[in-house]
Amino acid sequence: MADVAIIGVGQHPFGRFPGKSAIEMAAEATRGALGDAGIGWRDVQFAFGGSYEVDNPDAVVNLLGLTGIPFTDVYNGCATAASAISLAAQTIELGAYDIGVAIGMDKHPVGAFAADPVQYGVPSWYGETGLFLTPKFFAMKIQRYMHDYGIRPQTLAEVAAKGYRNGARNPNAFRRSPLSVEQILDGRMVNDPLTQYMFCSPDEGAAAIVLCRADIADRYTSKPIYIRASEVRTRRYGAFEVHSPSFPLERIGAPTVDASRASFERAGIGPEDVDVIQLQDTDAGAEIIHMAENGFCADGDQEQLIADRATEIDGPLPVNTDGGLIANGEPIGASGLRQIHELVLQLRGTELNRRRAGAALRRLQDREVMP
Repeated sequence: MADVAIIGVGQHPFGRFPGKSAIEMAAEATRGALGDAGIGWRDVQFAFGGSYEVDNPDAVVNLLGLTGIPFTDVYNGCATAASAISLAAQTIELGAYDIGVAIGMDKHPVGAFAADPVQYGVPSWYGETGLFLTPKFFAMKIQRYMHDYGIRPQTLAEVAAKGYRNGARNPNAFRRSPLSVEQILDGRMVNDPLTQYMFCSPDEGAAAIVLCRADIADRYTSKPIYIRASEVRTRRYGAFEVHSPSFPLERIGAPTVDASRASFERAGIGPEDVDVIQLQDTDAGAEIIHMAENGFCADGDQEQLIADRATEIDGPLPVNTDGGLIANGEPIGASGLRQIHELVLQLRGTELNRRRAGAALRRLQDREVMP
């Protein structure tokens, strides 16, 4: 997939925007991405758009222009944005088109997500007994992990505090007020050990990415970012996920493990080659678990790495430099593209308050690739 480059990124801020539709936010993000690439909407040959709340994200063309391009709608849970950009990159890789856009948008009501488990292939009793709740699942997963690998509640709070610090530097973030470790630990307990400040929030926002054939990227930007790999996986039998009402005694790795390994293999690099990282931190525990599941450390090593500030912006393993989901919230259709937006800015070395410094930034500028 190194034949595909990102030449433009745009984001509508994440948060709460009464009176503004998700489609309007998506149009603003797309215009920003087009402007960043130095092209117009008429130069776009195809698009993929993703959303949970909007059943026709392709309707954004009403605000961008009725040019007749093929526009495919995508929904794949929290992997919606990853699926949209993967499909867009594959479309270019296949030689069908030269320039395309991946767009994500959502406008969630206040409160946790609710769904009928039967619609997810899970028995109705799983929901009736209160088990089909993501906060409960996140808490159970990190409780077991803390028990097995010696992670303390203090470390969960450190992860969340980092998210709020980074979010305070990010003008697009939802939560922009730093919180101390003590404030986070003293917050209302939602699902032990996770307090209210250790969770992300469903919210509103949009993001867009412009992609093109790698061999023409220099027509549009002096700093193209090449996509080396993009992989999506579902769980295998034995993985502990929220959609699993039961599983065998012999547990296996999460789909994150499979997707990450496939991505590194396809890219021809390893976790040790990565300089800046975006991880799905729906809660503080998820970031800790995903550090190991993606191969950036061994299980249990997170405790010392976080204590040593290794995952801070100026550390050797910077994670979620824009505040992650904890600071930005999660409009599902846009969340993954927000992560790509941040990685592109970091890889370009764009001047931001949260810019990485010194030798680490020079390494990013030398490589110019995104796994």
